[in-house]
Amino acid sequence: MDFKKEVAGIISSLVDMEVEKVMELMEVPPHANMGDYAFPCFQLAKVMRKAPNMIAAELAAKVQTHAIIEKAEAAGGYLNFFLNKNVFIGDTIKRVLEQGEKYGYNSMGEGKTITIDFSSPNVAKPFHIGHMSSTIIGGSMEKIFRHLGFKVERINHLGDYGTQFGKLISAYKRWVDHEALEKEPINELLRIYVKFHEEAENNPELENEARAYFKQLEDGDKEAIALWERFRALSIKEFEQTYKKLHIEFDSYAGESFYTDKMGEIIDMLEDKKLLVESNGARIVDLSEFNLPPCLVIKSDGTTIYVTRDLAAALYRKRTYDFHKNIYVVGTTQSLHFSQLFHVLKLMGFEWAKDCVHIGFGLVKFPDRKLSTRKGDVVLLEEVLDEAVQRTMALIEQKNPDLKDKEDAAKKVGIGAVIYTFLKNNRDRDIVFSWEDTINFDGDSGPYVQYTYVRGKSILRRAGQLPETADYSVLTSDDEFNLIKLLGAFGDSVKEAAERYEPFVVTRHITEIAKAYNKFYINHPILNAEESIKNARLHLTQAVCNVIKTGLKLICIETPEYM
Repeated sequence: MDFKKEVAGIISSLVDMEVEKVMELMEVPPHANMGDYAFPCFQLAKVMRKAPNMIAAELAAKVQTHAIIEKAEAAGGYLNFFLNKNVFIGDTIKRVLEQGEKYGYNSMGEGKTITIDFSSPNVAKPFHIGHMSSTIIGGSMEKIFRHLGFKVERINHLGDYGTQFGKLISAYKRWVDHEALEKEPINELLRIYVKFHEEAENNPELENEARAYFKQLEDGDKEAIALWERFRALSIKEFEQTYKKLHIEFDSYAGESFYTDKMGEIIDMLEDKKLLVESNGARIVDLSEFNLPPCLVIKSDGTTIYVTRDLAAALYRKRTYDFHKNIYVVGTTQSLHFSQLFHVLKLMGFEWAKDCVHIGFGLVKFPDRKLSTRKGDVVLLEEVLDEAVQRTMALIEQKNPDLKDKEDAAKKVGIGAVIYTFLKNNRDRDIVFSWEDTINFDGDSGPYVQYTYVRGKSILRRAGQLPETADYSVLTSDDEFNLIKLLGAFGDSVKEAAERYEPFVVTRHITEIAKAYNKFYINHPILNAEESIKNARLHLTQAVCNVIKTGLKLICIETPEYM
């Protein structure tokens, strides 16, 4: 039963307002003694020509006895509802246990497709920790949308085009170590790329050579294309090792190069619409009517830039996937670029431009430079994930050396801790990464939530087989009811995360469930309680484990069985 919708239906029957609108306005009071749901009456004041507190009092008096409602009270301008605890507790636990990993599923997205463009590292360059935000936010949003019934197309818009490939071809022909290239391709490609720039400072002629090689690539030279394809394939192969650790997959690796033969149509469209304006030899789209600087489409030398490819990509995605939403998970520093992109699409007459969304995020910072690698300022994500696993293993060896499946636990907890760090706050906030906060078993951390799951599973193993039935009416404490309310609200948090494009809403919710369960565990015996109470609390424990596992999966974190 959807208790929120049921309460909204009661309110809708009393006022001239659709159920969906009532649900949008409903709130959860900040304190349990204020009720379980609250409806603000302020919007009714103008229509009913009464003060909100008077409206709330009149509505409270009209609420009839209902199976799911214990009582309704007016509090200022709010109409507060108190649920029938027995009905709510029983229904919620049963639904969680019956639905398993499908709990919180919503069919709102059925028949709709969402494209998500995320991660998008540059070919032949290191996958550094700066790529983590896009990768994990995008990967989590994909899972959240799927949980709401949407079909999702995962797109990795690789940076695989541009003059840097002319430089790489030049560097490859001069300095490549073929054995190193096979063993550690990204490191070797980075080495020769850096060497090219060092050598070019003393030999400017190298830049001309690089431009010539890139021209050969653009003109379809077989050798240049073969080398470019090799650089790309080696890069993707190495990227996928990192994606596997993060439980991230893609449906398409169509990068910038994929759209090189599709830009001509975009230029023709812009010209037909008379949108291209000459400016100092370059061609731009004037966006002054939107208070935006001009959008450069063709440079003065006649070449296109990435915005031209982005325009082609957006049109291709609409034609190919007929998206409901076209989402770009790219840092907030690119906000202007996407604002220009979307406005140009709008000027081109594409009504679906309004369905294009930029999901921005803050920067990754460090309190010190201990994470720096031998490559200077580049902090490789692979090295961070490996160190997280090593640090976690060291803690396990220290605190629980006889733990079953130590390697599995170290991997899931270590990598999960890093992921959690990137998803525990609003995505617009900068992330200050420190090992002390990341590998932390107390408070707002991945290991804390995972440990709560492991604690629950340990209790269930010690209890033996889960009782087939239980009398939930014995769950009468405030700790139990508050915990079950959080379980009941899980689906709402998933929906809110999708609507706000904020995975941290799910992260925060399962963290609150973990805190509430640990409070319940400390204050109330489970295995030593009398039989009827024990059985009900075991069912509650199983329900908590189910929801935590589902919630962590939605944010790309695995759950170990032992810690």
